[in-house]
Amino acid sequence: MRTLALATLAAAAAWSAWTYEGQWGGGGSGNGQFNYPEGLARGAAGNIYVADVHNSRIQYFTPTGSYLGAWGSGGGGDGQFDSAYGVAAAPDGTVYVADGGNDRIQYFNANGSFLGKWGAFGSGAGQFNAPDDVFVAPNGNVYVAEYYNYRIQYFTPTGSFLGMWGAQGGGDGQFQYTEGLAVAPNGNVYVADSGNHRIQYFTPSGSFLGKWGTQGSGDGQLSNPADVAVGDDGTVYVADAFNDRVQYFTAGGSFLGKWGAHGPGNGEFEHPTAIVLSASGSRAYVTDSGYNRIQYFNRNEAAVTPTSLGRVKALFR
Repeated sequence: MRTLALATLAAAAAWSAWTYEGQWGGGGSGNGQFNYPEGLARGAAGNIYVADVHNSRIQYFTPTGSYLGAWGSGGGGDGQFDSAYGVAAAPDGTVYVADGGNDRIQYFNANGSFLGKWGAFGSGAGQFNAPDDVFVAPNGNVYVAEYYNYRIQYFTPTGSFLGMWGAQGGGDGQFQYTEGLAVAPNGNVYVADSGNHRIQYFTPSGSFLGKWGTQGSGDGQLSNPADVAVGDDGTVYVADAFNDRVQYFTAGGSFLGKWGAHGPGNGEFEHPTAIVLSASGSRAYVTDSGYNRIQYFNRNEAAVTPTSLGRVKALFR
């Protein structure tokens, strides 16, 4: 019991608040401007890809927001989009886009050259109804969250169907609008079950493991969570869209902390819809969709010194 309490206190002491670091964007259609940015991804080189929904394009930037390039336009042709909702990047540089209005996944090289696509409207295996997010697992498999088919599908890197799970409802493994998803380093899949105001998590093949969240604004409660990210240490970050904040949890859903509030100021949000971490895990990027910007934050971990740890130990002698 003493060991467990000591470990809990030591872990809590290692955490401190996330602090605002910077931002970029603004409403419009020019380079570096957005019209409802939603999906986010970190590329292999550390660049940040943004799914610019109503501009029907992908833009990408340096880690501090300097514009690098863009591709896409409205339409149904190769490299065109009808509402690009989600974006993901593989370790080899391949960029996957959830082309929601066209009910398909398209993929590109790191600079936007078209490589391939799969999917069509429907509810069968490999078909989609408004794919909302996409994520590349550590083993290269591509997971897709479908908003209106209320399910998760997963594929090989070039789109061969591997499996799926989910149905509409409120039970374990069921969804009411699947928005964001993320795959942890151990392969477990976390899903933002938006309409049920909760996070669910699964094995790589979809076996239910657990859930947390109820509707509300208290610590650990959620209101239409839109996205989820998982750090290398297993910490789970949730874009709590209608509460205008980010919350973070242990891998099993125990509340650790939060930041953000409604408003246009630094560190405030109007409908944060996506979150992604830097490679080191010390920086978090958030799409502040209502204000057409990307904000980023820095984690300063509190030091745990031998002296302070000794004082904690003394409490349990």
